[in-house]
Amino acid sequence: MFCRVIDNHGDAGVCWRLARQLACEYGVAVALIMDQPAALLPLLGLAEREAMVQARKSDGVSLYAWQEVAQGSVTLPEPDLVIEAFACELSLSCLQRMQEQHRPPLWVNLEYLSAEDWVGGCHGLASVHPQTGLRKLFFFPGFTAQTGGLLREQGLLEAHAQWQSEAGGRAALLRDLGIAGISVAAEEMLLVSLFTYESAAVAGTLTALAQLGRPVLCLVPEGRVLTSLEQAQVLSARGQQVRDDTYQLGGLTLKVIPFLPQPDYDRLLSLCDLNLVRGEDSFVRAQWTGKPMLWHIYEQEDGAHLAKLDAFLNLYTEGMEKGLAVAVSQLWQAWNRGQDCRSLWGPVLENLPSWYRHARRWREKMAGQGDLASNLMNFYENKL
Repeated sequence: MFCRVIDNHGDAGVCWRLARQLACEYGVAVALIMDQPAALLPLLGLAEREAMVQARKSDGVSLYAWQEVAQGSVTLPEPDLVIEAFACELSLSCLQRMQEQHRPPLWVNLEYLSAEDWVGGCHGLASVHPQTGLRKLFFFPGFTAQTGGLLREQGLLEAHAQWQSEAGGRAALLRDLGIAGISVAAEEMLLVSLFTYESAAVAGTLTALAQLGRPVLCLVPEGRVLTSLEQAQVLSARGQQVRDDTYQLGGLTLKVIPFLPQPDYDRLLSLCDLNLVRGEDSFVRAQWTGKPMLWHIYEQEDGAHLAKLDAFLNLYTEGMEKGLAVAVSQLWQAWNRGQDCRSLWGPVLENLPSWYRHARRWREKMAGQGDLASNLMNFYENKL
């Protein structure tokens, strides 16, 4: 599996989850080849570059730097399946080595996640490489039965059920995160996670949460959104820093927490009432919690990302109470345009119970379509 890291933790996170699932659940020997393997360190809970050796054989996945593979300093066994993640473009020499195998491997381009209508029609289609004659097959993750589905390892839904049913689970989460001194009981406050890209919409969102009329705790894992927090005058002008990395604004307590390894981040998403997420990896993980969410999509040139956002909203809000569907769509669209959306939060936050019920139905619908790894293995076996 080849991966070039573009969206830092997003591309690395998706590839690592898929590689690990193939190894652990299907007994596949996986070589994950990345141009920036150090991007995996925070996801694995490893702080130092020297710790990369610990990840080389972690969970049955062998991790390699793209450069050392390209230079021939490591020798890999001939593959049965080559996954080119997110159109990362394999070199001609790599393709020629594949061509020279006694039986060339199945070559799959794992595409970015999209809900657009054309995805189902392109899933599984082939393209012939002009110089080698190798066929590249396009595998699209997605939200319908005509696509490859979403990443979901065995036991994930059961883990969410356990986290969400444990008495005192949220209080235990806050203790594990080193959060103390909050007077309101953990089970009584609105718990929000904020892990998005930079956005001018952050300031208005904090204001809306501060004026909600009930205690709110917003947990912010370290990441790109911190730039927007620093720029949000709402904190410096009216907010009060009460402790290191902790701010108070009206009824809102905002706490910056360390970047979390993948299992710990899943637990955080599971126990929050509302998750603001980004890109692809955290976006998919939030859906498996069955909780309300806001998606900050990766921005593309000429606003192409907004069409993808609308395509997902059309699917996601189907069956949602009409007024809530309109409110959610308006909020997501305003956020992704960097607009001041403080007035749009009211109708959404007032209807969180209805949104919660819809989010659980959406999760059940997605779970009924098969997960990406199993669909990929079936795809491989059928092509053989």
